[in-house]
Amino acid sequence: MEIGIDKIGFYTPHLYVDMNKLAYERNVEPEKFTIGIGQEKMAIAPLTQDPVTMAANAALEILDEEDKEKIDFVLFGTESGIDQSKSAAVYVHRLLGLNAQARAVEVKQACYGATAAIQMAKGHIALNPESRVLVLGSDIARYGLNTGGEATQGAGAIAMVVSKDPSIMVFEGPSAYLTDDVMDFWRPAYSGEAFVDGKLSNEQYIAFFSRAWDQYKAKTGLELADFDAFSFHLPYTKMGKKALKAVLDEGSEADSERLLANHQIGAIYNRNVGNIYTASLYLSLLSLLEQNEDLQDGSRIGLFSYGSGAVGELFAGRLKNGYREHLHVERHRELFATRKEVTVSEYEEIFQETLPTDGSRLELDIHQDPANVCLSGIEGHARQYVNKASGIREEKVAAHVER
Repeated sequence: MEIGIDKIGFYTPHLYVDMNKLAYERNVEPEKFTIGIGQEKMAIAPLTQDPVTMAANAALEILDEEDKEKIDFVLFGTESGIDQSKSAAVYVHRLLGLNAQARAVEVKQACYGATAAIQMAKGHIALNPESRVLVLGSDIARYGLNTGGEATQGAGAIAMVVSKDPSIMVFEGPSAYLTDDVMDFWRPAYSGEAFVDGKLSNEQYIAFFSRAWDQYKAKTGLELADFDAFSFHLPYTKMGKKALKAVLDEGSEADSERLLANHQIGAIYNRNVGNIYTASLYLSLLSLLEQNEDLQDGSRIGLFSYGSGAVGELFAGRLKNGYREHLHVERHRELFATRKEVTVSEYEEIFQETLPTDGSRLELDIHQDPANVCLSGIEGHARQYVNKASGIREEKVAAHVER
């Protein structure tokens, strides 16, 4: 039985800051951001967008009524969880109007969460072939203003429907995976911003990829020549290139040219969004599929997932015949084209706007946010969500307008 990605959707908030302008304000050479780490724009989440709303917005564009009825498992990978108990998947399940006969859980291991969700989804489909699983990766990367990690922030979400007989990609086995207790990146429960040892994290990322690649070759007998492209988790776009270059001497010049060229194409969306943690690898995959018109049906793509702390996994997928017919290229082009640039000072103001930590009542103006699903406020220690498209919580929107 073939299992893989049947549908894939993407969402990023409507605000961004230009990295050249951020560099100027930070007294840094712009090339350090645009070339050194490979970022052009950084997506910014207003208070009306959080991991739940972004995931729901990503899923809305791909789900039809049959999906909503057949999805019986929602797996939400995130390291920006909004509750220590209730899973973000439960909120999304309601906002999307999914069948009540479903499981909904949150999966956490830094940026590896969505990949863990995919592996769980594969097992579920193998046991329940008629099921469909909604896999979500959604995060807001925050390191703080004027910090070493500031230029690698971002916000966005990916939604995937995993099923048998998929339309886009079939997962191949086996995977290569490993775990090691490494303090390269972490965020204690008391902190809204992450801590990172940048040098160690870079070293571990490359080491994990190299070790996983060796393990993968031993398991499968495949070599670089067998791959048309590799998609990487991209905390910043140059990171994936560094890891790829560490193994390119194993292949031919043609292998190097092909894989490096496809890596650049696969980084286009990430360059314009920034780091989105659990969704980053799959945003890179989506960029590759939508921006490379020469990628053929049947192409094999390697996927490397790395979650600091650390867990890494390397696996592969083959593109199905006619996969391009199931992508949403124009919709994503419009999503990027209609974003609004904010000044650095506006970005700093938005960054410092936070939700109350004591459960105080709050109402937010969702009319400035063009997204269908928004966070409208807090009431009774509970976040209040609105789905403008379906009318869920619509009465709250009307009440806000009347006041």
